[in-house]
Amino acid sequence: MWKHLAANVLTLAIVMIVVVIGLVELGKSRWAAPGPLDEAAFFEVARGDSMRAVSNRLAEKGIVTDAPVFRVGANYAGRASDLKFGTYEIPPGASMPEVLDILTSGGPSVRPFTVTYVVRQRGPEIRARERVPGQDEPVEVATFQPGVDEVPAEYQALVERGVPITWRVQVAPGLTSWEVVEALKAADFLTGEAPEVPAEGAMAPDTYEVERGSERGALVARMVSAQERILAEAWADREPGLPVETPEEALILASIIEKETGVPEERRTVASVFVNRLNQGMRLQTDPTVIYGITEGRGPLGRGIRQSELRAATPWNTYVIPGLPPTPIANPSAASLRAALDPEETDLLFFVADGTGGHAFAETLAEHNANVAIWRAIEAQRDGG
Repeated sequence: MWKHLAANVLTLAIVMIVVVIGLVELGKSRWAAPGPLDEAAFFEVARGDSMRAVSNRLAEKGIVTDAPVFRVGANYAGRASDLKFGTYEIPPGASMPEVLDILTSGGPSVRPFTVTYVVRQRGPEIRARERVPGQDEPVEVATFQPGVDEVPAEYQALVERGVPITWRVQVAPGLTSWEVVEALKAADFLTGEAPEVPAEGAMAPDTYEVERGSERGALVARMVSAQERILAEAWADREPGLPVETPEEALILASIIEKETGVPEERRTVASVFVNRLNQGMRLQTDPTVIYGITEGRGPLGRGIRQSELRAATPWNTYVIPGLPPTPIANPSAASLRAALDPEETDLLFFVADGTGGHAFAETLAEHNANVAIWRAIEAQRDGG
């Protein structure tokens, strides 16, 4: 009887060992097999998430086939406690080891939604975009002007859902410091009192990534710090012999270049005109400085310049004053700063709009007058049409 019992126990043990081996092999095959995802998907690991919670959500979303197998595999690999919070893109067919590597490697977090607050001359604009897994270009969710347009329901729903959003503030070149600070006051995803308006030209136009609830003052400080760095680098690399003696004068010249042309290829040519005029003791005679003398940077003029204003003796009117005005007239881009300190070598002294968005340049007054006549004919044709 004892022999029979021992034989049964041995048989049962062998069966159990075979079953365990079979389960282990099944788990290993499931662990290493391609995943069930047919299309790429986003997956978020929240701060403080446990491996159990993550594995269960992965299975619920159809990213892995078996939550317990994923947990066991993560423990066996010694990475169960290495989860990095963020939102990640999981490619189609990703195996469990590949998913684990994505969620624990600390790579860049991907947020599917981006809201960009565009600070521009025509008033701020909000652009909400969604990044669709597997697609290169984002899809538009909503675009509108806050305070002017009705808030789109799609945007309202996006914000209220609490999904991961990348918030950005994009500041266009050529705005004044007052215009930038005024626009930031209307950004409802920022907090804190509006800071004191920085000195003109002191803020770097760029795109700044922020968190919802960021302080307005902290963002403005970032812009000022960035402009200080850009100006220092451009000044260190300046060409010798320029008619600007200090970084502040370079900033002033760059702001005028910024306001005179929106064509990137023209910046160094426009810079050469102003440098040539300064070197020859000619007045700069540039309209944007006249406008700044009228508005002092508090918004656009909204009309043409009057003849009396061209003759008015403001500190910024370069039709009246010699040399550079006392301050910048806007916040110039890094490209305009580089152009001011590395202008093209030309003999040009004049330029006028050419009707295409760019300018016609001239070395002599006679050539310039001919270009002006062409531009006036274009204006007359437009007005008549």
